[in-house]
This record gives sequence, structure tokens and C-alpha cells, in this order.
Amino acid sequence: MKLNDEFSVNIEKISNLGYGIARIDGFVIFVAGACTGDTVKIKISKINKNYGFATVVDIINSSPYRIKPFCSLHNVCGACQFQFIDYDYQLKVKRQIVQDALYQAGICDIEIQPVIPSPQIKEFRHKIQYPVSQTRVSKRFLAGYYKTSSHEIVNIKHCPIQPAICDEIIEFIRQKAQLAGISGYNEENHSGELRHIIIRISSFNGQCLVVPVVNSEKVSDKLKNLCFEIYKKFDEVCGVCVNFNTQKTNVITGKTTQCICGNDFVEEKILNKVFKIGADTFFQVNPKSAENIFSYVKNYIQNNFDKPYILDAYAGITAFGTVLSDVCEKVVSVEENPKSCRLAKDIINANNINNIEINNRDASEFFKREKRKFDLIILDPPRKGCERKGLDEVIRLCKNKIIYVSCNPSTLARDLKYLREKGCKIESVQPFDMFCHTYHIENAAIISCPLS
Repeated sequence: MKLNDEFSVNIEKISNLGYGIARIDGFVIFVAGACTGDTVKIKISKINKNYGFATVVDIINSSPYRIKPFCSLHNVCGACQFQFIDYDYQLKVKRQIVQDALYQAGICDIEIQPVIPSPQIKEFRHKIQYPVSQTRVSKRFLAGYYKTSSHEIVNIKHCPIQPAICDEIIEFIRQKAQLAGISGYNEENHSGELRHIIIRISSFNGQCLVVPVVNSEKVSDKLKNLCFEIYKKFDEVCGVCVNFNTQKTNVITGKTTQCICGNDFVEEKILNKVFKIGADTFFQVNPKSAENIFSYVKNYIQNNFDKPYILDAYAGITAFGTVLSDVCEKVVSVEENPKSCRLAKDIINANNINNIEINNRDASEFFKREKRKFDLIILDPPRKGCERKGLDEVIRLCKNKIIYVSCNPSTLARDLKYLREKGCKIESVQPFDMFCHTYHIENAAIISCPLS
């Protein structure tokens, strides 16, 4: 077997990264754009020691789960890997991805619950982050998602997974930026001014916060004028902020943001609580699916506790603490980002909540120094999961249950394995489809601590 060799193969299943899995004389091949049940002609694109990669040349027999994608750019845009797969089967694949992650960690006795679907599978994405570049000759602006496994921008004029207003705002920025003589970012030589456009859209009131990210430490007059034009053009735009990022990295935003006009936040509403979401504040991109997770956790607490004492760790803007505040005695929130903590205080005041304590500290350091015990601890860490020392402290602080919310099945499985080794019992794992048409999946695991 060598590069560019072609074979006919049957696709056995889908991997945790969204590739179809086939075998040639026992050798595993990961096939992009293939679905369970497909018989396809493939071309080998890469060979490693234990496995290879291939692309589909032709579909010989189509899987019963294969459908026509609703986006015309599906084959070139890297944002939606599963759009050619029936949505019900997408959910089954994601459930299996979680099950496989636990099996690989040695956790074979937990039955993963069926995935709770997203209430919307179109126009569900309420935060977009488009990289920006500019063509060399015509100076035409390009903005969109990257092609799969590349940094080549697909210039997206219409994206059906996000609200239509985004397409209008992006197109306006493309045209006006070129007319104003603003330069697009060149990743190769780290030149050009405008490198990303971020839009946060409220599913509650439809308002938009627009955030150009610039390769600069100050706002140019040209860019400032563009910000005001955006604000005046669209009634839906409640504010325009500029984020400064001069780093030669793939990180999208820098540490500093300046509000140019209007508000520096949008309002979102979850379970009758109103949230303020800033330019660089973490909040789920799919608010309706996020509401499913919050409801699940809240219902579990109501059915199993009587006014518990809760620790909300890696809390962000204290979204969990806010929606749980009326079913608990007190919430102690821990978040290291000072901007998120400031917004959390505003949110608490706006919702007339008086039983939340905000701690602007690193979670691991807080765990180490904390003396109080908690009936319930909510962990919602970043994709990398939790450190072992932090988990040790969580067990020490927990009197009863841990609810671990994760967007990464691999690190969730790793941390659940460690908690089990320390005497915890994994009661259940409930997946939620937050990221439709991708291999990503959100989970909420309920864990009993040794002291409970």
C-alpha cells in the first residue's frame, strides 16, 4: 500500500474524530466523508505505522444513513463534518463515541443514555468566529470557516447553521472594509489589520454584538469609522467592540477589548434568568441546547436535594450558579477570568439573586485552600479537563455528589476513571447535542463521592 493507491472498502463505523473506519487486510484506514454502511472507492492520502487516511473517490453503495447536505458548501467547509448523515443517526454515532471513550478508559459498566437532541439543527449557532484574509490582486475580503485540515478560508456568503443576520453583517463588513482601505490579515507574514470577525447573537432578543479582532494595539481611524457604520446600519447590532491580538498564534482573541459604540454585551435568557455575555466571555454557542443541560441539572437537584450548598467551579459567568440559585441554599462560584466575574456580579444583581458568592481565583488554588464542605460540586472545566490534584481536592470538599459537565469525551473518561480509582461511583452519563452536524458532544456525568 502506498500514497494515491485506490481501493474499494466497506465502512464499519465512525471514529471519535468523525472519520469512517475501514480495513484493508486488517490495516485500519480512516476515511473522510464516509458513513457507516457505505461501500466506497477511496484514495490513500497518508500512511502511518499503524493506520492510514484516505478520501472518497466514489460512492459505490450508499449508506442508508446518508442524506443530501442542506448546505452547498458542505464538501469544502470544515465546520460541519456530519451534515451528510441523517440527524437521528448522528445522535447514535455521538452516543457511541462517548461509550467508546469510556471503554478505552476501562469503564465498561456504564450505559450511556441516548443523546438529548438539539432543539434546532439549523440556525442554532449563536456565536460565529470567522477568520479574515484578503486576496493579493483584487484585494477582495474573504471571511468564513477554514477548509478541513487547512488554514484556507472558505468565503461563506450563506451559512444555514447560524442566524441569517450574520450573513448580512459579514457581507457588509467585507464590502466596507475594502472600500475603506482596511487591510486583511496575512497569516504567513503576520501582516494586515483585520484578522477575525466575531458575532455573538442573542436567541432571546435577536441582538448582536460585533467584535472585529485586529492585529494591532490600537484602533485605526478607518476601523473606528467602520465600527460606527456597522452600528448605524443594523438595528439588530447593540454594540461593536474591537479586540486586540498581535500574537503569532492560532488563538483568536487577545486579552484586551475596547467598546467603540453601543453596549459591550448581549443579553441571553436561560430558564427565566437573564445573562450578559461579553465580547470574550465563554457561553455556549447553542443556547437552546444549553438550556436542556441547565434543566437536566436543575431537575436532578430538585429531585435529590433539599436546598443544597453548591460549589460552581470553572464557573465562567456563573451560568450554572445563576439558574440553580432558587433551588439551593447558597452557591459558591469560582472563576479565574476577572471579566467573567465582573459580568457574573452584574447578572446576579440584574436577577435579584442574593445567595451567590463570587470568587475570582484559579479553581485548583481555591480547592486547595477551601475549608467548607459542599453538598454538590459542579465541574465545568475547559476541554483539557481537570488536574488530578484538583480532583483530589474536589473529593475532599464534596459531601455528596459531583456533576461533571464536559465537551470532550476523552478527558471526561480519563477524569471519571481517576475519580473511580479514588472511591467515587459513576452513576450516569447523559450526552447532549450542542454542536449539530459535528463529532463534538457535550456530557453531564453524575458522580457519588466516597463520603456520600
